[in-house]
Amino acid sequence: MSDAKYSREAVAERGEAIYERDIRPHLESGSRGKYLVLDIETGEYEIDEDDLTATRRLMAKRPDAVIYGLRIGYPAAYRLGGFSKVEAND
Repeated sequence: MSDAKYSREAVAERGEAIYERDIRPHLESGSRGKYLVLDIETGEYEIDEDDLTATRRLMAKRPDAVIYGLRIGYPAAYRLGGFSKVEAND
């Protein structure tokens, strides 16, 4: 991965910043729990109940996209076990 344009940390940092600044303030309450994938270079994004569907739609529009993904209203997109504590203000 030495030829990657961005490190994992840079993708996450940039993606989170774009989400918080440009997308989150405009989301409808019905979006909670859906997956959002965005291109960190253009800010274009897709939202869907299924992360793979959202990713495919974004990649169809932007084949060279550098993608960051998250689950709206959750601290992580996926969990491996246990339970997830979600804050009421998300």
